[in-house]
Amino acid sequence: MSDDPAVEAQGLVRRFGDDAALHEVSFDVAPGELYGIIGPDGAGKTTLFRILVTLLLPDAGTARVLGRDVVKDLWNLRSRIGYMPGRFSLYPDLSVAENLGFFAALFDTTIAEARETIAPIWVQLEQFAARRAGALSGGMKQKLALCCALVHRPEILFLDEPTTGVDAVSRKEFWDLLARLRDEGLPIVVSTPYMDEAIRCDRVSLMQGGRLLVTDRPAEIGRGYPRPLLAVRGSNILGLLGALRGFPHAAAVWPFGEALHYTDARRDAQVEQITRELAAHVQSAGLSGVSMSPIAASIEDAFMWYMAQEQAA
Repeated sequence: MSDDPAVEAQGLVRRFGDDAALHEVSFDVAPGELYGIIGPDGAGKTTLFRILVTLLLPDAGTARVLGRDVVKDLWNLRSRIGYMPGRFSLYPDLSVAENLGFFAALFDTTIAEARETIAPIWVQLEQFAARRAGALSGGMKQKLALCCALVHRPEILFLDEPTTGVDAVSRKEFWDLLARLRDEGLPIVVSTPYMDEAIRCDRVSLMQGGRLLVTDRPAEIGRGYPRPLLAVRGSNILGLLGALRGFPHAAAVWPFGEALHYTDARRDAQVEQITRELAAHVQSAGLSGVSMSPIAASIEDAFMWYMAQEQAA
């Protein structure tokens, strides 16, 4: 296996009229890596993927996939890439077997020749082989789409939001399949709006507004949070939210389930000092029964923080 990056992007820019969808995006994907692009709708993930799979031209910058330029070598690349777009794009009136056979024929192969590659997925689909694709559940549709993306035994896989709208059990099963493919040496680039899926990746880039905000291993992104973080709980959550955001040194206050995550603006303030001053502040606001405790930042905390800094810049 080559040690060269499976993907190497430098300064990618893409505009649609006056709107810039990508702002000088640069990153690389190592051979055999499961790499995640994490961000909300409109972050630029689909535009980036369409450039990398040779469906869209960049306005500036370069990208190489499997050592080939995505603009100059597109015809060489297309047969080596597996791509699963975010929107279900198979033929709903064809059966599961007919869809898979059609995609195999496009790449001059057969289901039988690809059986070893698709076996972990096909074993779950084979009992529905005669069912129309449009009649499958959301999770089974995505597994069929993954099967079709793999049927020509690609050297790299691009999956654009593959689990959007899929139930939690199917999402887990899908990511288990991706982990198995990665363990077999297949490099995978996947985008998702779900922060909890980020921890299944080897490395992730947080994306917002067409920019990559930070890239690292998922655990390291949380550890790189630049301030102490407190989980604050109370019975009057709305009143508590207003009180915390009204604290003079508040940098960020975000709801997370039943708690509020508070970040202080001061670089040198210690947790004990912040807790003491916050407690006095919420008490002066007439709030009681409030608890506070320091917590480790999650990747979602980090994303919210970096996004706020980007918007403030």
